[in-house]
Amino acid sequence: MHAQVQAAAGQRTRDGATVSTVNSFGAKGTLEVGDASHEIYRLSAVPGLERLPYSLKVLAENLLRTEDGENITADHVRALAEWDPAAEPSTEIQFTPARVVMQDFTGVPCVVDLATMREAVADLGGDPAAINPLSPAELVIDHSVQIDVFGRPDAFERNVEIEYQRNHERYQFLRWGQTAFDDFKVVPPGTGIVHQVNIEYLARVVMTRDGKAYPDTLVGTDSHTTMVNGLGVLGWGVGGIEAEAAMLGQPVSMLIPRVVGFKLKGEIPAGVTATDVVLTITQMLRQHGVVGKFVEFYGEGVAEVPLANRATIGNMSPEFGSTAAMFPIDGVTLDYLRLTGRDEAQVQLVEAYAKEQGLWLDPSAEGYVEPQFSEYLELDLSTVVPSIAGPKRPQDRIELSRAKEQFHADLCNYVVEGQGIEKSPVDQELADTFPASDAPSHDAHEESSPLGEPTSSPAPVARRAHKLVDVTAPDGRTYQLDHGHVVIASITSCTNTSNPEVMLAAGLLAKRAVEKGLQAKPWVKTSMAPGSQVVTNYYSKAGLWPYLEKLGYHLVGYGCTTCIGNSGPLPDEVSAAVNAHDLAVASVLSGNRNFEGRINPDVKMNYLASPPLVIAYALAGTMDFDFESEPLGESEDGTPVYLRDIWPTPQEVQDTIASSISREMFTADYADVFAGDEHWRNLDTPEGDTFAWDPESTYVRKPPYFEGMTLEPAPVTDISGARVLAKLGDSVTTDHISPAGSIKPDSPAGRYLAEHGVERRDFNSYGSRRGNHEVMIRGTFANIRLRNQLLDGVEGGFTKNLLTGEQTTIYDAAQAYAEAGIPLVVLGGKEYGSGSSRDWAAKGTALLGVRAVITESFERIHRSNLIGMGVLPLQFPAGESAESLGLDGTETFDISGISALNDGPTPRTVQVRATKEDGTVVEFDAVVRIDTPGEADYYRNGGILQYVLRSLVAS
Repeated sequence: MHAQVQAAAGQRTRDGATVSTVNSFGAKGTLEVGDASHEIYRLSAVPGLERLPYSLKVLAENLLRTEDGENITADHVRALAEWDPAAEPSTEIQFTPARVVMQDFTGVPCVVDLATMREAVADLGGDPAAINPLSPAELVIDHSVQIDVFGRPDAFERNVEIEYQRNHERYQFLRWGQTAFDDFKVVPPGTGIVHQVNIEYLARVVMTRDGKAYPDTLVGTDSHTTMVNGLGVLGWGVGGIEAEAAMLGQPVSMLIPRVVGFKLKGEIPAGVTATDVVLTITQMLRQHGVVGKFVEFYGEGVAEVPLANRATIGNMSPEFGSTAAMFPIDGVTLDYLRLTGRDEAQVQLVEAYAKEQGLWLDPSAEGYVEPQFSEYLELDLSTVVPSIAGPKRPQDRIELSRAKEQFHADLCNYVVEGQGIEKSPVDQELADTFPASDAPSHDAHEESSPLGEPTSSPAPVARRAHKLVDVTAPDGRTYQLDHGHVVIASITSCTNTSNPEVMLAAGLLAKRAVEKGLQAKPWVKTSMAPGSQVVTNYYSKAGLWPYLEKLGYHLVGYGCTTCIGNSGPLPDEVSAAVNAHDLAVASVLSGNRNFEGRINPDVKMNYLASPPLVIAYALAGTMDFDFESEPLGESEDGTPVYLRDIWPTPQEVQDTIASSISREMFTADYADVFAGDEHWRNLDTPEGDTFAWDPESTYVRKPPYFEGMTLEPAPVTDISGARVLAKLGDSVTTDHISPAGSIKPDSPAGRYLAEHGVERRDFNSYGSRRGNHEVMIRGTFANIRLRNQLLDGVEGGFTKNLLTGEQTTIYDAAQAYAEAGIPLVVLGGKEYGSGSSRDWAAKGTALLGVRAVITESFERIHRSNLIGMGVLPLQFPAGESAESLGLDGTETFDISGISALNDGPTPRTVQVRATKEDGTVVEFDAVVRIDTPGEADYYRNGGILQYVLRSLVAS
């Protein structure tokens, strides 16, 4: 096996710290900091490491410290010392993260699986106590709050009450986990979002355990774990199954990656925010292509980037596709650690360790060696202009000055002709100028003012007819809805709410707007969901809450809301009008994800924007708006009020930061972070080393992964007679695959809950029911925007049962195939599985009976997760696709050559034979995307958890 569980190899000390048992390079030494002495592994002991990028130095230290002569050898260290920046990744290494961080949507199934593994170990003759985290594991309950109540002073209290009512079983289960498992901590609901809590409190930057000091590294069950990269901490998102293995001491198998050096220079202009910068970087890196690579920021310009801006950039790493987006440690890092209340001794250790190990960034220092990178990019921050992104992808950046024009071009994709669109030659001219759903290129920026309005003439505006719908609110107010009206304008965790610059800019803009007499439009659902209680405190100290609330931005909760689909229902009258008249309405949010069907089932167009622009769009009420030429309203004396009239200056923002944010805020808010509120403390906590499963529970059920499992894995077999469950196009995200959002009553999951006595009002979300595999497999591939090409013009979780020729749900079809003993495959296009690190995208796929997924390309996390669940990821030959090969999905598939995995290394390709109904055969060699020997071991065992279990029992 490629890597024994490290507890068995003797590398783990009693408290989980990982140590070398070999020390081939004599790197072990001590570091004296103040009165403390720490054992460290010096990178200077290995010539060649000094030229590496910061992120690879962290990996090198990890290998030095965990070297055991078998799984991690001196050759692995030498591979890093001799790293060729230009070479394609080929060397596999074992990365052992120092800790694991989770949010509750993904954390609940992790704890469910750990509880199930305890029983499975006993069934195989092992000790259940062996299933216990060997790395520190911290879970933040932040994804279960939903915006049911908004725009009123008691919104937060009411939403918390509803949250506990909905999630009572789940929260009891997590409290049991905290008591049953060692080194497992839970941050209770209502505290903050995992990423902001991570950078403000959990992150150590340098770990100290059992007398040793080493870099803080982690994996997290949320793809935006990369936010901590801004603090100089290497980590990234993984699926829940990988996180569970890491908690159990299993290293992460990876290839030494290519590293893209991203040089920053210049300064951000007035009127431009960190959000505008990160949307620009996202577009640049997505166009460049960084999937599977590290991105690292370097150069003298890095020192000019505040820590909060670094965190914002790191957060968006999944949006541009990189594994990590690193900033090195420097003085800015130390200032942030002090501000957020870290102990001074810890800050001094971070500085001393970073300088000792060559992990400190100071381009002006004598002897500074600029890292070598595989690829190079550069951004002059002075060229960045105000931007938004949408209407369905974060990389589709639109300059704010052109947002109205781009909205008109994109609207044609959401509205049928005759329903508010008038076709004309101008439409085609505009579409040619700005392709729909693909924002203009910004390689060369036009000369712009601080708010980004171009000095050249804008492109022609498409001519369209408005579709005005009369609406009457419960309070008697009447208004009209139209295509493009903004019905959700949410300042939401997690990308921006950790950044005081943009948050206070939003508060100051709200203050000026109120003083000018402006109001949010009555059809806009407004909400404020900060990432931690610190935001609430500095808003209060700055005196900005009254103005935010006047515009409807009352506190609704602390945690992941609109970005994850927890936006809550629209007001009844808005929802009714939108659905009755098929209006293409919009959301504007300050988060990182705007994929189709994610934000709200009634909302077709979704845009990302900075917090102050979110409020600006709430005031405008529509995407059909030009902030430069159109006023947001009028002041009391009738003077038009434009966005530029209420936009705060950089100096105003900085002055407010200086007067309203202090170290004491952080120390007070995090003083007792694990205690929770009265709701949490009053929960009944189950006891015992194993969990007493409730057979009637619809939230937490024992999954079937280990049923019938034997000590030795069964041989890998070829696939014969498989049918296509779904044929999908390009950019299918894990949101399309994994259950997320609300549960529809007429869906398979809704019917299951109804059959188990659950009332519609208590359905809750898919995310909250991740601990119940019965719900989750019924919601897999059930996204309302999924387009299965086996059907014509049908959206949602449907397919054709190729045994009967009838249209049915994907779940029901899978059950029919299972009864007939027929294996399944899924066909896909480019970038299959992009988006969040959703383990259920892989778990649901496997439990539906899918044996292989054949695509043009995969995103990193989902490909890895498929292997972790025993599903084979295959790619069409280079340049080929289902369409070019003439496959329509009705074929019967035979895949041969997989069994070669039983006897040796992973085959590069396997033969796929697709037989059409008329007997015609299409044959091709599919590329096997099992990329490392470790992944091959997981696949041979039927999954990563089965591999870990067998390793534990064998040891």
